[in-house]
Amino acid sequence: MATVAVQSTHKYQQAIHARHHQLSADESAALGGDDQGPNPYELLLSGLGACTSITLRMYAERKGWSLGEIHVDLRFYRDEEGGEHIERTLCCSGELEVAQQERLLEIAAKTPVTRTLLQGTAVATQWK
Repeated sequence: MATVAVQSTHKYQQAIHARHHQLSADESAALGGDDQGPNPYELLLSGLGACTSITLRMYAERKGWSLGEIHVDLRFYRDEEGGEHIERTLCCSGELEVAQQERLLEIAAKTPVTRTLLQGTAVATQWK
């Protein structure tokens, strides 16, 4: 379904290859990086936000709803007990009824990446 290759290029900088696309990742200067790209958690949130926006757009198109611009704001944080949380806030420029907004919230809770995160997907690691 998806394949990505990541190559460490300099210090904490990472070159990411996804199909024919190239992305970068790095850590902030405060964490010893050169801040040449988003950090890994920002990339994780980016994937969740993109999946959310795409899924909502697809659903709205099928329903004939005009969403206009979609904005998905995400924040990852740890609480005082060390629990990890993601807050997701949705907004669009189109005029929607309350029932439509509620339905889109339900759809957002069921996006593919949301489900992957919530189920705690297993990660198998090996040396090549």
